Amino acid sequence: MNFTNSITKHIVKLIGTLKSEDELQEVLKRKFTKREYKTFIAFEEGKSIDEIKTLLKEEDIKEVEKIYQTAIKKLNQEIFKRELVDL
Repeated sequence: MNFTNSITKHIVKLIGTLKSEDELQEVLKRKFTKREYKTFIAFEEGKSIDEIKTLLKEEDIKEVEKIYQTAIKKLNQEIFKRELVDL
């Protein structure tokens, strides 16, 4: 999975260049909850909602989408963006 492309397409205003792939993965693991991380990765890999529901052991599609939206909101927080960028 290409973290740079996945993160870039979701961040509204990105100032600077993103860190290396390994560093990006570490930041995501540290800043997201386990469920947010798994959901973000699964959506970015193109898995279906049903596969993601099974992965998270979740019954409700709306809950899965809510977790994904929360992850996207976190990505756009200034504190989060500062950790993703090389200064």
